[in-house]
Amino acid sequence: MRYENITGAVFIRRPNRFMAEVEIDGRSETVHVKNTGRCRELLIPGCEVWLTAPGTPNRKTKYDLVAVKKDNGILFNIDSQAPNKVVKEWLEGQDYDMVIPEYTFGNSRIDFYMERGDDRYLMEVKGCTLEVDGIGYFPDAPTERGVKHLRELAAAAEKGYKAMLAFVIQMDGVSEVRPNIDTHAEFGRALDEARAAGVDVLYLKCHVEPDTLEIIEVTGI
Repeated sequence: MRYENITGAVFIRRPNRFMAEVEIDGRSETVHVKNTGRCRELLIPGCEVWLTAPGTPNRKTKYDLVAVKKDNGILFNIDSQAPNKVVKEWLEGQDYDMVIPEYTFGNSRIDFYMERGDDRYLMEVKGCTLEVDGIGYFPDAPTERGVKHLRELAAAAEKGYKAMLAFVIQMDGVSEVRPNIDTHAEFGRALDEARAAGVDVLYLKCHVEPDTLEIIEVTGI
C-alpha cells in the first residue's frame, strides 16, 4: 500500500483525537489524525511525523497524519484505514476464488469474506500501533466493537466457517500481538474464547516507510 504523496513535519500537539497541530517548513498547520486511538506513546511534542494530502474537495484540513517515528527510532504507520487496504492487496494474491470486503455476518460487518473451493472464510482485521519492549499490544483504548467482532467470529467458526482474526503490525521488528488486558480485559477474555472456538489468530508483520505499508511475513496460519 502506497501513498501518492508524503510530507515530513514535526508534531506539536493534539487538541483532540481527530486533529493535530504540526510544523511544516517553519509554519504551523492543523492536520487530520487518521487514528482515533490514544497514541500517547507515539505523538509526543517534537517527534517526526509524515503527512499525506489526499486532495479531497471541501476538506477542512489539507493533510492527513499517517506515520510517526517513536523515540526508540521505530517508524509507525498509524493510519487506521491502512490495515484493511494492505490486507485486501495481500488476500488478492492468495489464490482465493472470491474476496468480498465488508461482509455482513450476524449482527456485524466483518472485514472480509473469502471462498476457496468448498471452504468459506471470514477475516476480521485489527491494526496494531502499540509496542512495548518489542511486543505489540491491542487495543490501545477500550473497544466494545472489537469484542463484538470476536464473538461473531467464534459463532462463525462453530458454524463451519474458517474464521480468522488478523493483526496488521504497523511497525517493523514486532512479530507478536498480545491482548492489552490492562486497557480492556474483556477483549482478552473474548480473544481466549474465540481461540477456543476455533478462530485462528494471524500476525501480519509489516515493513513501514513514510509512504508505504507492506506485509512481509504472516505467521499463525
